[in-house]
Amino acid sequence: MEPVTLTTDRLVLRTVGPQDTDAVYAACQDPDVQRWTTIPSPYLPEHARGFTEQIAPGGWANDSMYTFGLFLPAGDLAGMLGVTMIALGVGEIGFWATKEHRGRGHVTEAAVAVARWAFTERAVDRLEWRAEVGNTASRAVAQRAGFTMEGTLRSAINNRGVRRDSWIGSLLPSDLSLPSTSPYLPAP
Repeated sequence: MEPVTLTTDRLVLRTVGPQDTDAVYAACQDPDVQRWTTIPSPYLPEHARGFTEQIAPGGWANDSMYTFGLFLPAGDLAGMLGVTMIALGVGEIGFWATKEHRGRGHVTEAAVAVARWAFTERAVDRLEWRAEVGNTASRAVAQRAGFTMEGTLRSAINNRGVRRDSWIGSLLPSDLSLPSTSPYLPAP
């Protein structure tokens, strides 16, 4: 599919391209982004080029991953958010914020907007969020966006060759007062 652009009260959410390579590279030098995500470390200029020129556009082209840069109206990159399709009707959301824009609610705002889009435009009936146990900032964003924490998955993340435990949460269309594309029958 062709990439879409979403807007919120404070952000423009659009895919990234070659024009964003330098901003992505600079943001990914942050030790916290490298610690809590599975991006390469050290993060080199060729990693940023591959992401902005191949990975992000390729995900949109084959409907496997929808990547949004979180941009302020002036054009500054405030973060990144993606939804990777992991099963029919199920996507996994992941995100990070640039160091200078953390703590302002931008990622939460983007997560809600992208979730609404995924539920209404991409027939997603479940969004999953996962983060390595200890990533309390990511967990706080997910909870503010409405995700229900479901538990801890043992050895669920491989981060630089080390298996790590993961928190998991979910967001359903009904959590945002939206209809599902499939009926849901919760356990009694």
